[in-house]
Amino acid sequence: MATVNIRRDVSDPFYRYKMERLQSKIEGKGNGIKTVVVNLNSVAQSLSRPPSYVIKYFGFELGAQANAKPTDDRWIINGAHDAAKLQDYLDGFISKFVLCKKCKNPETDVIIKDDKIILDCKACGQRSDVDPRLKLSTFILRNTATGKGGKKDKAAKKARREQKKKNDDTANGEENGSPGDSNSDNGDENGDEALAANSDDELTRRIQSEAKGIEADEIEDDDWAVDVSEEAVKARAKDLPDDLKRSLVLEDAEEDGADGPSAYDELGSWILNAATEKGGITKVDDVEIYMKAKEYGIESKHKTVAVLAQTIFDEKIVKQIASRAGLLKKMIASERHEKSFLGGTERFVGKDRPELLNQISPILLGYYENDIVSEETLKAWGSKASKKYVDISTSKKVRKAAEPFLQWLENAESEEEESDDE
Repeated sequence: MATVNIRRDVSDPFYRYKMERLQSKIEGKGNGIKTVVVNLNSVAQSLSRPPSYVIKYFGFELGAQANAKPTDDRWIINGAHDAAKLQDYLDGFISKFVLCKKCKNPETDVIIKDDKIILDCKACGQRSDVDPRLKLSTFILRNTATGKGGKKDKAAKKARREQKKKNDDTANGEENGSPGDSNSDNGDENGDEALAANSDDELTRRIQSEAKGIEADEIEDDDWAVDVSEEAVKARAKDLPDDLKRSLVLEDAEEDGADGPSAYDELGSWILNAATEKGGITKVDDVEIYMKAKEYGIESKHKTVAVLAQTIFDEKIVKQIASRAGLLKKMIASERHEKSFLGGTERFVGKDRPELLNQISPILLGYYENDIVSEETLKAWGSKASKKYVDISTSKKVRKAAEPFLQWLENAESEEEESDDE
């Protein structure tokens, strides 16, 4: 079996930390196509991490559903993904969840303490925090029990011990600090940056690629520019359809300082117009939507995702959620974003398309399974009706229709707790 250095930016052939090169197999076709990571158990053991961490990281980065608890040891990601691409994403996982932040060695244990993920390095003794904003951080905290003083991930610790023994058996007495070891004089000081460069999600890669193309072309025609001055926005506002003006109601609209339609209204109008021109909302590309939001300077605003909830789907929303997950996960960056996105969804099914009201449970399930909205936010949303996005009567109707999903969410958590106790 071909092996590679755990830190692929280290070219030293005597680097002692090795892992198998990822192998994947694509199965099925059409909507049922999936990728099986054949040797994930071995690779995860080399990294001293549970394979569930790695497969979920792939799912988050690719915007695809990934099973973290297979009964048959078949680790599957929805969609077709070649091994080379997965290997690149694995570099990002290693950089964020395996390597010591000080010496760059992979000899770390995971410790959960006070709702924080800490990497405890056995090579240099450094303890460093993992970024809690990462999607996988939430998954790890949710799926790892913690004790009073913090608890080491037993699976990760066992895997690290086994890998250390394996390394010792194959090292033939070599010293830990080999010429290219990351804590030796010849180690690559830019290792973190090199790995981070490989960890961009799929949407980010495409955005960067298109942005480079735009920068490479010299734009000489002023008609290409979008005038976002207050006068221009108000002038274009007259052309917005009345139903859109009524539909895209956003909270705290007065704080934007505009009497007429804002950049949010214009983004929504552009998406709907593009869908009409192209023959359907599914033909409006994620990158186009993101770049347009960026033109208006609202790509990071929580109100923007409320607009997206109302405009990037049609009556087949349940089937479309997975394909939009990459865009949504990039733009939903906080709990406030999540609440705003649910508010937009509430308006979409409660007011804009009331015929979809009976689909709210599978819609919310899609958000949950694709890690677009967290379990905590979904529960909080379901616990109380609100008149922030729709009238209180409609808000109650939406939550009433969502009861099957909310009950399932409660039961699923109870079953997990019972399983942990066993």
